[in-house]
Amino acid sequence: MTGFVSRNPSFTSPIQNGPAGQAHPPEHTRGWTAGARPGDGQQVVVQGTRGRLADSFAAARKEGRSVLVGYLPAGYPTVDGAIAAMRAMVEAGVDVVEVGLPYSDPTMDGPVIQDAADAALRGGVSTADVLRTVEAVADTGAPTLVMTYWNPVERHGVERFAADLAAAGGAGVITPDLPPEEAGPWLDAAGAHGLDPVFLVAPSSTDERIRLVTSITGGFVYAASLMGVTGARQSVGAAAEGLVERVRAVTDLPVAVGLGVRDGGQAATVAAFADGVIVGSALVAALLEAERAGTGREAGLAAIRVLAADLAAGVRAAPAPAAATS
Repeated sequence: MTGFVSRNPSFTSPIQNGPAGQAHPPEHTRGWTAGARPGDGQQVVVQGTRGRLADSFAAARKEGRSVLVGYLPAGYPTVDGAIAAMRAMVEAGVDVVEVGLPYSDPTMDGPVIQDAADAALRGGVSTADVLRTVEAVADTGAPTLVMTYWNPVERHGVERFAADLAAAGGAGVITPDLPPEEAGPWLDAAGAHGLDPVFLVAPSSTDERIRLVTSITGGFVYAASLMGVTGARQSVGAAAEGLVERVRAVTDLPVAVGLGVRDGGQAATVAAFADGVIVGSALVAALLEAERAGTGREAGLAAIRVLAADLAAGVRAAPAPAAATS
Protein backbone atom coordinates (compact mmCIF):
# COMPACT_ATOMS: atom_id res chain seq x y z
CA MET A 1 0.00 0.00 0.00
CA THR A 2 1.42 3.38 -0.96
CA GLY A 3 1.67 6.35 1.35
CA PHE A 4 -0.74 9.26 1.44
CA VAL A 5 -0.46 11.47 -1.61
CA SER A 6 -1.39 15.08 -0.92
CA ARG A 7 -3.09 17.35 -3.38
CA ASN A 8 -0.58 19.96 -2.15
CA PRO A 9 3.06 19.08 -3.42
CA SER A 10 0.34 -2.83 26.64
CA PHE A 11 -1.05 0.48 27.89
CA THR A 12 1.00 2.59 30.29
CA SER A 13 -0.35 6.08 30.61
CA PRO A 14 2.35 8.66 29.91
CA ILE A 15 0.67 11.18 32.16
CA GLN A 16 1.17 8.91 35.16
CA ASN A 17 4.50 8.35 36.84
CA GLY A 18 6.94 5.68 35.78
CA PRO A 19 7.79 2.52 37.76
CA ALA A 20 8.13 3.21 41.46
CA GLY A 21 7.21 6.83 40.80
CA GLN A 22 10.33 7.46 38.72
CA ALA A 23 10.42 9.26 35.40
CA HIS A 24 12.98 7.47 33.25
CA PRO A 25 14.37 9.37 30.27
CA PRO A 26 13.97 7.79 26.84
CA GLU A 27 17.00 5.86 25.65
CA HIS A 28 17.16 8.02 22.53
CA THR A 29 15.28 11.14 21.67
CA ARG A 30 15.70 13.93 19.18
CA GLY A 31 17.15 17.38 19.63
CA TRP A 32 18.75 17.09 23.05
CA THR A 33 21.05 19.89 24.14
CA ALA A 34 24.50 18.30 24.32
CA GLY A 35 24.90 16.45 27.59
CA ALA A 36 21.40 17.24 28.83
CA ARG A 37 18.99 14.64 30.17
CA PRO A 38 15.34 15.16 31.09
CA GLY A 39 14.98 16.29 34.66
CA ASP A 40 18.55 17.56 35.15
CA GLY A 41 17.51 21.21 34.96
CA GLN A 42 18.99 21.88 31.52
CA GLN A 43 16.90 23.14 28.65
CA VAL A 44 16.19 20.45 26.07
CA VAL A 45 15.85 21.70 22.51
CA VAL A 46 13.21 19.93 20.44
CA GLN A 47 13.30 20.34 16.68
CA GLY A 48 10.33 21.83 14.89
CA THR A 49 8.64 23.49 17.86
CA ARG A 50 8.56 26.86 16.08
CA GLY A 51 5.92 25.68 13.66
CA ARG A 52 2.29 26.45 12.97
CA LEU A 53 1.20 25.66 16.52
CA ALA A 54 3.79 28.01 18.00
CA ASP A 55 2.70 30.70 15.55
CA SER A 56 -0.94 30.27 16.56
CA PHE A 57 -0.16 30.62 20.26
CA ALA A 58 2.10 33.61 19.59
CA ALA A 59 -0.61 35.34 17.56
CA ALA A 60 -3.19 34.80 20.31
CA ARG A 61 -0.74 36.08 22.90
CA LYS A 62 -0.34 39.30 20.92
CA GLU A 63 -4.12 39.66 21.04
CA GLY A 64 -4.05 39.16 24.81
CA ARG A 65 -6.04 35.94 24.78
CA SER A 66 -5.80 32.15 24.84
CA VAL A 67 -6.00 29.77 21.90
CA LEU A 68 -9.21 27.77 21.35
CA VAL A 69 -8.59 24.15 20.34
CA GLY A 70 -11.54 22.13 19.06
CA TYR A 71 -11.71 18.33 18.75
CA LEU A 72 -13.94 16.16 16.58
CA PRO A 73 -13.40 12.57 15.40
CA ALA A 74 -12.85 11.87 11.72
CA GLY A 75 -15.65 9.95 10.05
CA TYR A 76 -18.61 11.10 12.15
CA PRO A 77 -21.31 11.29 11.03
CA THR A 78 -19.51 10.60 7.74
CA VAL A 79 -16.05 11.50 6.49
CA ASP A 80 -17.39 14.47 4.54
CA GLY A 81 -19.75 15.37 7.38
CA ALA A 82 -16.87 15.49 9.85
CA ILE A 83 -14.85 17.68 7.49
CA ALA A 84 -17.76 20.08 7.18
CA ALA A 85 -18.17 20.21 10.97
CA MET A 86 -14.47 20.91 11.53
CA ARG A 87 -14.44 23.64 8.94
CA ALA A 88 -17.56 25.11 10.59
CA MET A 89 -15.68 25.19 13.92
CA VAL A 90 -12.89 27.19 12.33
CA GLU A 91 -15.35 29.61 10.73
CA ALA A 92 -16.93 30.16 14.16
CA GLY A 93 -13.66 30.99 15.91
CA VAL A 94 -11.72 27.79 16.70
CA ASP A 95 -7.99 28.46 16.26
CA VAL A 96 -6.55 24.93 16.22
CA VAL A 97 -8.28 21.69 15.23
CA GLU A 98 -7.72 18.23 16.69
CA VAL A 99 -8.80 15.45 14.33
CA GLY A 100 -9.53 12.28 16.28
CA LEU A 101 -8.43 8.99 14.74
CA PRO A 102 -11.18 6.55 15.80
CA TYR A 103 -9.87 3.48 17.63
CA SER A 104 -11.59 0.36 18.93
CA ASP A 105 -10.04 0.47 22.43
CA PRO A 106 -10.14 4.13 23.50
CA THR A 107 -8.98 3.90 27.11
CA MET A 108 -9.10 7.65 27.78
CA ASP A 109 -12.31 8.55 25.95
CA GLY A 110 -15.61 9.07 27.69
CA PRO A 111 -18.95 7.75 26.40
CA VAL A 112 -19.71 10.70 24.12
CA ILE A 113 -16.51 10.46 22.10
CA GLN A 114 -16.65 6.65 22.20
CA ASP A 115 -20.15 6.68 20.69
CA ALA A 116 -19.08 8.90 17.80
CA ALA A 117 -15.86 6.95 17.23
CA ASP A 118 -17.73 3.64 17.26
CA ALA A 119 -20.16 4.96 14.66
CA ALA A 120 -17.25 6.14 12.51
CA LEU A 121 -15.60 2.72 12.75
CA ARG A 122 -18.85 0.99 11.80
CA GLY A 123 -18.95 3.30 8.81
CA GLY A 124 -15.54 2.04 7.74
CA VAL A 125 -13.40 5.11 8.49
CA SER A 126 -9.73 4.47 7.71
CA THR A 127 -6.41 6.15 8.35
CA ALA A 128 -6.53 7.37 4.75
CA ASP A 129 -9.85 9.06 5.58
CA VAL A 130 -8.25 10.70 8.61
CA LEU A 131 -5.43 12.04 6.43
CA ARG A 132 -7.93 13.35 3.88
CA THR A 133 -9.76 15.05 6.73
CA VAL A 134 -6.55 16.67 7.97
CA GLU A 135 -5.80 17.99 4.49
CA ALA A 136 -9.28 19.46 4.05
CA VAL A 137 -9.21 21.16 7.45
CA ALA A 138 -5.63 22.39 7.13
CA ASP A 139 -6.70 24.09 3.91
CA THR A 140 -8.60 26.59 6.11
CA GLY A 141 -5.28 27.81 7.50
CA ALA A 142 -5.97 26.49 11.00
CA PRO A 143 -3.14 24.35 12.43
CA THR A 144 -4.47 20.80 12.40
CA LEU A 145 -3.32 17.97 14.65
CA VAL A 146 -4.24 14.32 14.92
CA MET A 147 -5.21 12.89 18.30
CA THR A 148 -4.52 9.16 18.19
CA TYR A 149 -3.75 6.18 20.33
CA TRP A 150 -0.41 4.62 19.54
CA ASN A 151 -1.58 1.31 18.08
CA PRO A 152 -2.93 2.80 14.81
CA VAL A 153 0.37 4.63 14.29
CA GLU A 154 2.33 1.41 14.74
CA ARG A 155 0.02 -0.43 12.36
CA HIS A 156 0.44 2.26 9.72
CA GLY A 157 4.19 2.43 10.30
CA VAL A 158 5.78 5.13 12.44
CA GLU A 159 7.89 6.75 9.71
CA ARG A 160 5.15 6.37 7.12
CA PHE A 161 2.52 7.90 9.42
CA ALA A 162 4.71 10.95 10.03
CA ALA A 163 5.45 11.34 6.31
CA ASP A 164 1.80 10.93 5.31
CA LEU A 165 0.54 13.36 7.94
CA ALA A 166 3.11 15.96 6.93
CA ALA A 167 2.09 15.53 3.28
CA ALA A 168 -1.53 16.15 4.32
CA GLY A 169 -0.55 19.43 6.00
CA GLY A 170 -0.73 18.19 9.58
CA ALA A 171 0.95 20.27 12.29
CA GLY A 172 1.46 17.61 14.93
CA VAL A 173 0.14 14.61 16.83
CA ILE A 174 -1.22 14.13 20.34
CA THR A 175 -0.43 10.61 21.60
CA PRO A 176 -2.18 10.13 24.96
CA ASP A 177 -1.01 6.55 25.56
CA LEU A 178 2.59 6.74 24.30
CA PRO A 179 4.97 6.70 27.28
CA PRO A 180 7.84 9.17 26.89
CA GLU A 181 10.23 6.33 27.75
CA GLU A 182 9.20 4.60 24.52
CA ALA A 183 8.83 7.67 22.32
CA GLY A 184 12.28 7.79 20.71
CA PRO A 185 11.31 6.40 17.28
CA TRP A 186 8.27 8.67 17.14
CA LEU A 187 10.28 11.75 18.10
CA ASP A 188 12.77 10.95 15.35
CA ALA A 189 10.03 10.53 12.74
CA ALA A 190 8.09 13.61 13.87
CA GLY A 191 11.24 15.72 13.86
CA ALA A 192 12.23 14.52 10.40
CA HIS A 193 8.87 15.66 9.02
CA GLY A 194 8.36 18.89 10.97
CA LEU A 195 5.55 17.61 13.20
CA ASP A 196 5.04 18.70 16.79
CA PRO A 197 4.81 15.74 19.22
CA VAL A 198 2.32 16.72 21.93
CA PHE A 199 2.32 14.85 25.25
CA LEU A 200 0.07 15.04 28.30
CA VAL A 201 0.53 15.84 31.97
CA ALA A 202 -2.05 15.49 34.75
CA PRO A 203 -2.54 16.71 38.33
CA SER A 204 -1.09 13.39 39.52
CA SER A 205 2.15 13.87 37.55
CA THR A 206 5.21 14.42 39.73
CA ASP A 207 7.44 17.41 39.07
CA GLU A 208 10.06 15.01 37.72
CA ARG A 209 7.51 13.54 35.34
CA ILE A 210 6.47 17.00 34.17
CA ARG A 211 10.10 17.86 33.43
CA LEU A 212 10.45 14.68 31.37
CA VAL A 213 7.24 15.21 29.39
CA THR A 214 7.88 18.88 28.67
CA SER A 215 11.45 18.15 27.54
CA ILE A 216 10.19 16.13 24.57
CA THR A 217 6.94 17.96 23.80
CA GLY A 218 6.55 20.34 20.86
CA GLY A 219 3.92 22.98 20.08
CA PHE A 220 2.20 23.00 23.46
CA VAL A 221 1.79 20.92 26.59
CA TYR A 222 -1.59 19.22 26.98
CA ALA A 223 -2.63 19.59 30.63
CA ALA A 224 -5.46 17.25 31.61
CA SER A 225 -7.48 19.26 34.11
CA LEU A 226 -8.53 16.21 36.10
CA MET A 227 -8.01 12.47 36.22
CA GLY A 228 -10.39 10.21 34.34
CA VAL A 229 -11.81 9.88 30.87
CA THR A 230 -12.86 12.72 28.60
CA GLY A 231 -16.24 14.38 28.94
CA ALA A 232 -17.92 17.74 29.53
CA ARG A 233 -18.46 18.49 33.22
CA GLN A 234 -20.28 20.99 35.38
CA SER A 235 -16.96 22.52 36.43
CA VAL A 236 -13.37 22.23 35.32
CA GLY A 237 -11.06 20.42 37.75
CA ALA A 238 -9.86 22.72 40.53
CA ALA A 239 -6.33 21.33 40.16
CA ALA A 240 -6.01 22.68 36.62
CA GLU A 241 -4.62 26.10 37.53
CA GLY A 242 -2.06 24.60 39.87
CA LEU A 243 -1.01 22.14 37.18
CA VAL A 244 -0.49 24.97 34.70
CA GLU A 245 1.72 26.78 37.22
CA ARG A 246 3.79 23.62 37.76
CA VAL A 247 4.28 23.17 34.02
CA ARG A 248 5.26 26.81 33.52
CA ALA A 249 7.90 26.43 36.21
CA VAL A 250 9.89 24.08 33.95
CA THR A 251 9.11 25.14 30.36
CA ASP A 252 8.33 28.14 28.19
CA LEU A 253 6.01 26.06 25.99
CA PRO A 254 2.35 27.14 25.94
CA VAL A 255 0.07 25.11 28.21
CA ALA A 256 -3.40 24.14 26.99
CA VAL A 257 -6.00 22.70 29.37
CA GLY A 258 -8.46 20.02 28.29
CA LEU A 259 -11.01 17.57 29.70
CA GLY A 260 -14.18 19.12 31.04
CA VAL A 261 -14.84 22.42 29.22
CA ARG A 262 -18.40 22.55 27.90
CA ASP A 263 -19.38 26.19 27.31
CA GLY A 264 -18.16 29.73 26.91
CA GLY A 265 -18.25 30.45 30.63
CA GLN A 266 -15.97 27.53 31.44
CA ALA A 267 -13.75 28.45 28.49
CA ALA A 268 -13.35 31.95 29.94
CA THR A 269 -12.46 30.51 33.34
CA VAL A 270 -9.70 28.35 31.87
CA ALA A 271 -8.52 31.05 29.45
CA ALA A 272 -7.79 33.33 32.40
CA PHE A 273 -4.89 31.09 33.49
CA ALA A 274 -3.99 28.84 30.53
CA ASP A 275 -2.49 29.56 27.12
CA GLY A 276 -5.03 27.31 25.42
CA VAL A 277 -8.49 25.85 26.02
CA ILE A 278 -9.23 22.41 24.55
CA VAL A 279 -12.84 21.38 23.94
CA GLY A 280 -13.89 17.98 22.65
CA SER A 281 -16.82 16.16 24.21
CA ALA A 282 -19.15 19.17 24.17
CA LEU A 283 -18.61 19.63 20.42
CA VAL A 284 -19.02 15.92 19.73
CA ALA A 285 -22.22 15.91 21.80
CA ALA A 286 -23.65 18.70 19.64
CA LEU A 287 -23.21 16.52 16.55
CA LEU A 288 -24.52 13.39 18.28
CA GLU A 289 -27.66 15.12 19.49
CA ALA A 290 -28.48 16.44 16.02
CA GLU A 291 -27.87 13.02 14.48
CA ARG A 292 -30.01 11.21 17.04
CA ALA A 293 -32.78 13.76 16.69
CA GLY A 294 -32.82 13.11 12.96
CA THR A 295 -32.67 16.82 12.22
CA GLY A 296 -30.08 16.42 9.49
CA ARG A 297 -26.58 17.55 8.67
CA GLU A 298 -27.36 21.26 8.54
CA ALA A 299 -28.79 21.18 12.05
CA GLY A 300 -25.61 19.52 13.29
CA LEU A 301 -23.44 22.12 11.59
CA ALA A 302 -25.58 24.90 13.04
CA ALA A 303 -25.17 23.43 16.53
CA ILE A 304 -21.40 23.25 16.05
CA ARG A 305 -21.27 26.87 14.89
CA VAL A 306 -23.31 28.10 17.86
CA LEU A 307 -21.23 26.24 20.43
CA ALA A 308 -17.90 27.11 18.80
CA ALA A 309 -18.88 30.78 18.67
CA ASP A 310 -19.84 30.69 22.37
CA LEU A 311 -16.51 29.08 23.25
CA ALA A 312 -14.59 31.56 21.10
CA ALA A 313 -16.38 34.47 22.77
CA GLY A 314 -15.49 33.06 26.18
CA VAL A 315 -11.82 32.73 25.29
CA ARG A 316 -11.74 36.27 23.94
CA ALA A 317 -13.62 37.77 26.89
CA ALA A 318 -11.31 36.30 29.52
CA PRO A 319 -8.45 38.31 31.02
CA ALA A 320 -5.17 37.40 29.34
CA PRO A 321 -3.35 34.56 31.14
CA ALA A 322 -0.38 35.66 33.21
CA ALA A 323 2.15 34.21 30.78
CA ALA A 324 0.64 36.24 27.96
CA THR A 325 1.15 39.54 29.74
CA SER A 326 4.65 38.98 31.08
